[in-house]
Amino acid sequence: MALAVPAAAQFGPAPVSVAPVVEHEVSAGQTFVGTVRPVRRSTIGSAVDGRVVEVMVEDGDQVKKDQPLAQLRTATLEIELAAAKAQLDVMQHELEEWQNGPRREEIDQAKANMLGAQARMEYARSKLKRIQSLVERRAASEDELEDATSAAEAAVQTYAAAKAVLDLAMAGTRPEKLAQARAKVAVQQEEIHRIEDQLTKHTIVSPFDGEVVAKHTEVGQWITQGQAVAEVVELGQVDVEVMVLEDYVAYLRIGTPAQVEIHAVPGEMFTMIPGKVTQVIAQADLRSRNFPVKVRLDNQLVHGRYLIKPGMFARISLPISKLSKSLLVPKDAVVLGGPSPMVYIFEPSAKDPKSGRARPVPVQLGTDHEGSVCVTGDLKAGQQVIVEGNERMRPPFDVRITERAGQPRTAVSSVQAAKGR
Repeated sequence: MALAVPAAAQFGPAPVSVAPVVEHEVSAGQTFVGTVRPVRRSTIGSAVDGRVVEVMVEDGDQVKKDQPLAQLRTATLEIELAAAKAQLDVMQHELEEWQNGPRREEIDQAKANMLGAQARMEYARSKLKRIQSLVERRAASEDELEDATSAAEAAVQTYAAAKAVLDLAMAGTRPEKLAQARAKVAVQQEEIHRIEDQLTKHTIVSPFDGEVVAKHTEVGQWITQGQAVAEVVELGQVDVEVMVLEDYVAYLRIGTPAQVEIHAVPGEMFTMIPGKVTQVIAQADLRSRNFPVKVRLDNQLVHGRYLIKPGMFARISLPISKLSKSLLVPKDAVVLGGPSPMVYIFEPSAKDPKSGRARPVPVQLGTDHEGSVCVTGDLKAGQQVIVEGNERMRPPFDVRITERAGQPRTAVSSVQAAKGR
């Protein structure tokens, strides 16, 4: 029966890459406690009064920008919109008629009416002259003369009216009438836009990507303008707000790097999450003389859920002192996920400087500095720390230095690698 032997004995030393521990002057870190807050929080209210007919989200749902959250009843508005569009269609046809002017057939008809009126006028005038001549010879009565005179005047008026109709048809549409028709169409179009805007307001949407943390309405409820429908927070990035004593705040600037630890994530220990100072509020609390400072960091999405949530407790390390000598190691050298952060020191063998053993050394983490991190522990400047191949080390820790093959891992990816252990 073969005896079980360690993996290293079966497969040889584990390949690793190393980097030196360096000493550098950096600002020492000070730890502060703070609270995680969302970058944006919005209590979304209704822009109009209405009855809720559908609620599309529940507490904890992820939503996208402009995604509907709730729908109000719109039946009456839809009827108004259909009527307004029909009225616009009528007005547009009227405008088209004014723009095209009278048809050729209408002009011909007006001309024919005028010519007929002209013929009747000439006949009436001729008849009047004849009656006048007969009256002078006493062959016609005064009544006949009055009738002929009246008929002649009526014929003249009829001709004048027919000629005016023809002149109007020949002249085309008056500019004032055309302008009025265009104005009516424009007014009706704006009325349609108003109704469409009202319809849009009856759908309450999310203003940004985020997560619903509170739902304030249900189907059938009547809500008024401004009444809350849901509360949404943005969690792609989060802020950690800490109170910094007035003695330290002068060392902080926008963009100052920070290290954040959050231990409340179930089953995880979030250590050394990089962040940056985004706000130093220029108003201290008058009782404590502390200034609010916000540090922003990227959140981690796992199985469709963000791990860091508003309200969690956090510790932040900020560089708030004068320069002093500190030991720095690459971020990839730090292994997370155990009781404390750890690095592996490479101890070469006497025969081969590229072969040796890896010795685990617990460390305490400090501030960031240009891609490295300050550490304190059983380390010395010039020692070699393992930066690749350190994620899954098991005793007896026999290793051999090889060329570094991959890209440097970030501190957050180290946390993710720690999940598999």
